[in-house]
Amino acid sequence: MSFSLAIAILAASCVTCVLLIIVLRPLLQRYALARPNARSSHVIPTPQGGGVAVIVTTIAVAVISGAIIALTFDVAFFALLISTVCLAAVGAFDDLRPMPVLPRFTLQALTVALILATLPEQFHLVKSIPLWGERAILLLGGLWFVNLVNFMDGLDWMTVAEIVPISIALGVFGLFGVLPPAPTLLAVALCGAVIGFAFFNRPVAKLFLGDVGSLPIGLLVGWCLLHLAGSGHLVAAALLPLYYLADATITLLRRLLNGERVWIAHRTHFYQRATDNGFSVLQVVTEVFVLNVVLAVLATLILFTTSPYAPPLALAAGIGCVALMLMRFSRRRS
Repeated sequence: MSFSLAIAILAASCVTCVLLIIVLRPLLQRYALARPNARSSHVIPTPQGGGVAVIVTTIAVAVISGAIIALTFDVAFFALLISTVCLAAVGAFDDLRPMPVLPRFTLQALTVALILATLPEQFHLVKSIPLWGERAILLLGGLWFVNLVNFMDGLDWMTVAEIVPISIALGVFGLFGVLPPAPTLLAVALCGAVIGFAFFNRPVAKLFLGDVGSLPIGLLVGWCLLHLAGSGHLVAAALLPLYYLADATITLLRRLLNGERVWIAHRTHFYQRATDNGFSVLQVVTEVFVLNVVLAVLATLILFTTSPYAPPLALAAGIGCVALMLMRFSRRRS
């Protein structure tokens, strides 16, 4: 895929998402208001469901772009599209009428399992682990990633600050042939759609993604990162979402150790604690965005550096940067 085509896809996706949101917004304001709860950072009811436009745009632009360049999509790609639509439906139902935990996680696990079932047998990331064992780990990891964006989507522009740097990095990797064409198309289309959504989600947000958007976005990004890892760049694939992984995982473990019911809404993620500690919403998302750009640069250095020391050094640097950010968010501003 050429640079000019990538820019065209990005622009088309951005414009399409904006137009879809303009059309859907009156319906969302009427039927899909998110009322403040224990997890919320907003204080007045705000329409959610902007993720419908993001997901529809991403899928449509990616498929049409693939058809224009005569790209042949495999079974795994169509399994991804089916799983994405199913997850969006689960999220939409949960937005309108909260779904019990067990059926929600069961349906999410089934969508991830469908994708893994269509991966070729030769897709094996770590040869020292039996294939069945690796697929079991990927199932748990995929389920966690599906919920990752949802858990972290608690501030205006937070998802934008995460997804835009990651998807741009994936698009650049694809331009240089590091990432296969299909995930590259998806990453670029998703980036454009999220940028379009950002116009309506800027602080103070007039529109939220909702589970209808956050769940399938987690699946799409996870699928792209899986293919990056499958291309021999496991460390780079871990670096790109490292902040989200660290914040959400540490918070989950801390709540489990405290005996809390982890499926109940809360405001104890590091980025949420930052706003309680004197950071403005814009300060938090700006710092997260800058951190994600740094992680993307570190991942890029790994891909285009031949030194065997580059991956461990970049990973150590990324972990250090994320740790500093988490500690900074945990302390009250003077």
